[in-house]
Parts: sequence; structure tokens; C-alpha cells
Amino acid sequence: MIDDEMEFDDDAPAASAAPAPWQVLIVDDDESVHQVTQLVMGDFVFDGRPLRFTHCYSAAEARAVLGGATPSPAQFALILLDVVMETDHAGLDLVRHIREELGDSQVRIVLRTGQPGQAPQAYVLKTYDINDYREKTDLTHAKLSTVFYSALRGYRDLMRLERARCGLRRSIDAIAHVGDSDNLRTFCSAVLEQASALLGHDGEGVCASRRLEDARAAPGAIDAYAAAPQGDRLRVLAVTPAYAGLPSDETLAHLPAPVAAAFARCMRERRDHHGDHYYACYHRTVEGNESLLYMAFSDPVGEAERELLALFSANVAITYEKLLQREESAATQQATVAILGGALERRAPDSGEHVERVGLIAAMLAEAAQLAPAAVRQLRQAAPLHDVGHSGVPDAVLNQPGPLDGAQWAQMRQHSEVGRAMLQRSAQPVLQLAAAIAYEHHERWDGSGYPRGLAGEQISLAGRITALADFVDAMVSPRCYRPAWPLAHALEQVRAESGKRFDPALAALLLQRSADLQQLYQRSPPS
Repeated sequence: MIDDEMEFDDDAPAASAAPAPWQVLIVDDDESVHQVTQLVMGDFVFDGRPLRFTHCYSAAEARAVLGGATPSPAQFALILLDVVMETDHAGLDLVRHIREELGDSQVRIVLRTGQPGQAPQAYVLKTYDINDYREKTDLTHAKLSTVFYSALRGYRDLMRLERARCGLRRSIDAIAHVGDSDNLRTFCSAVLEQASALLGHDGEGVCASRRLEDARAAPGAIDAYAAAPQGDRLRVLAVTPAYAGLPSDETLAHLPAPVAAAFARCMRERRDHHGDHYYACYHRTVEGNESLLYMAFSDPVGEAERELLALFSANVAITYEKLLQREESAATQQATVAILGGALERRAPDSGEHVERVGLIAAMLAEAAQLAPAAVRQLRQAAPLHDVGHSGVPDAVLNQPGPLDGAQWAQMRQHSEVGRAMLQRSAQPVLQLAAAIAYEHHERWDGSGYPRGLAGEQISLAGRITALADFVDAMVSPRCYRPAWPLAHALEQVRAESGKRFDPALAALLLQRSADLQQLYQRSPPS
């Protein structure tokens, strides 16, 4: 339930840990240079972050810290590097090592020398990838401050661009999967991280959704799936790394306190609100669904940043809504197909759940044959319609308790063509597949089947799979003209007919899944 008494202090900054310091590496064989630099710059702060110094007294020691067997976990923003140490060009060699061998193009490198004539400034700046070149006599606070501001500002901006680039790459990678609402969190989270980076702030946030009709049905309910209410559960659509541990479904009470308070206020007031260091967005789509976004920042955010985040939240909500509509449509189609197949099959009083099980066995075989997930789903929906052509067979023939005579058998065989004619009228892919299955599921691998006497791979893979699934379930299901057979007997018949009636590769796959079949019939026993 939403606690209406929960309040959020607009003037209170979001609680956060102390800002991480800027990592600075001093590489110099002169101890006094280390001491003076740290003394002069000890209280320097940039972007609210202090400095942390690491000291190396030779190029070899710096190599070990930067990329040796036990590299430092620190990500250095700035290296103050002496030119002449164990050799006259030790510092210059270390620059090449950092840029070319370690591949670090972000760290800012400032060379410092006490012997300017030994490494002329113009030559060094042109030849080596450094960011500044100073004499060691430049150790005053004013001169060092200029170096530090310039270097750290450049490093900060490079890292922002790098985060934006990585976020863009993740967003592009995730686009391929955005059609599946289960993967929408990956896509939206990548875009949310990129938006945070592009804003130029270090931010962390959560984006979530609920259906308004569920909120009315159960006060305080938060749920993205109207067809499956989950009480007060929240559907988390996007997170930045700080909130990566949040489950997809979460209760408001179990969210971090600032997030829960911000969401509660948004839903109560049905509008955005913000403080200096956070932004909470409320968006309602034309379909009546709501989305919520919470972002916390280390620095104050302005109107332009808030507009960008509101746009992000709105587009996530719309995308998610469209995916839900698509999934609901697919579920409706699947249910309609199953009902139609079952209704037609139930013209035979002893058919039980035959059509449903044929679909399940066909999907099991399709997975074993390593069909794509989309193809497995389509076959699962289409296979139950294999005998839809029974609608064109008289009841007296369909429910004949004994053997059929020649004329009756001719009528029964027509159901393949009747089913195909009924189903191929639709352009829907599932029904087109069902039409092919209805037409071919009585064809045999050796060419002795009907209606066209197709053989081998002339029969579509879907037709071959459904023929096998239909045979197994028909054998273990009672019929008006015989009792049910045990599953073991049905599988023995599959083994005997492999390469004759059935595709031998598919028959082998089915026999390998005998345990799965046994579980299926325990859950849904034929009757």
C-alpha cells in the first residue's frame, strides 16, 4: 500500500556517499617534488571532489602500478611525470608505454622537467601524446592550479563522452531485443544511463510503470500487466547501476526510501516534482497507463535536464504499452486458435485434450530440432489446428465405432484438403502455417501417405513434426473404436516406423525426450 503520509523534502539533497577523489599519480625521482606538490595542492577541489595522490619514484615503479602483474585499482585522471629519472628519456618512454601498450588515451599526462634543454618543449609536444609540458620550478599554487583545472576538466569531459559512447553501444545492442517486453528493461536501462551521461551529471535512477485501472481496483496497486494483477507490485522498467539489484517486480515499501517517497508523491499528485538534487517524473499515456521516473544527481539539475528526463520517461511508457498490447493480441490469437481447435476436436466425444497436447509435443520437438524461438511459438499455436478439416466430415463417419468402409474412408481423407482450404484464407502467418500442417500431417516419410503422396523432405518440417506429435497422442488417447495404449507402446511404434512413416531424425529426437513426454501425460492424462 502507498503511505500517504510519506513526504519528500524538496530542499534536502539526495543522500549519497562522499564523492570519490580524483586519482593523481606523481612519478618523479626527487622526493622534494612529491612533497611540495602534495603540500601546495592538498586542499584542491574540482567538481566537489578532492585529490588523492599516488607516489612513484621511477618509471619502472610507475609501470608496475599502471599495468604490471598487480595493477592498481585506481583509475588515474592525471599523471605528473618527470622526464629524466633512471635514464635521460625514462619519462618519454613511459608516455609511449601508457598510450601505445596500455592503450590509455583518457589519462591526462603533464611532463615536468628540471632540464628543459635536454628535451626541447616544441619537439616533445609534437612527438609525444602529452597534454602539457612544464618546468619543475612551476610549483606555485597558482601555476599548479592552472595545470590541475585544465587536466581534470579535460579528463572529466573525456569520461563523459566515453560513458555516452558505451551507453549508445548498449542501446543499439538492446534494440534487437526490444520487441520482447522481458528485454525492455535492458534496452531502457541502457538508454537511461546514456541520458544521464549526456546530461553531464553523475546520476542514478529508476523508471517504473503501472496500469491506472489496476490502481482504481486496488488502491495503491502498481502493476504493468492488467491481465495479471499483483497487488501492490511495481514493474521496474529501467535502472542505472546503483539500482541494478532491484527485481523486475517490487513493492513500493521495499524500494529505497527516497525513491518510494518520490513515487508515492507522484501518484498522489499525478504530476512531476523535483528538488535540487533529484527529479521525479509522472507520465500518463492516452491509454490510461502511468510511468514513473526517479533520478538522483550529485549536482543540481536545471530545466533542460528535467525536460530530457521527462521525454525519456514518456517514451519508455509508450514503448512498453505498445509491447503489452502486442503481447495481449498474440495471447488472444493463441487462445482463439486453441478454442477453435478444441471445439472442432470435441465433435469426437473421446478426444479429451488431444489438440492441446499435440501443440505441446510439437513445440517440444521443434525445440529439440533447434528451431528459432519464434518458429517454436508459431508451431505451438498452429499444430492444434491440424484436424480442423474434421468440420467437413459427417458425424457418422467421424464417430464410427468400427472400421470405415471405402466410401467413408474417402470422406475421412478429405479432411486434409478441407482444413487447408479453411485456413489458407487468412494471411496471418500462424494460420498459413496451420494450413500447411492440416494439408500434410498425414503424409509419410516413405511416400505412402495422403493426400499427395509426398516423401522425405518434400513434406514440410512443420508437417513432419505434427504428424509425429499427432500419432503419439492419438495412440495414448482412447478412441471410440479402441482403448488407449501405454506411452511405452506408442514410443515402440515410433521406433518401428522410423524411416517409414516418420522422419528418422525427428523420431530419434522424440525418443530422447521420453521423460519429458512422461511428465506431460502425468500433468495432462488422456481421458
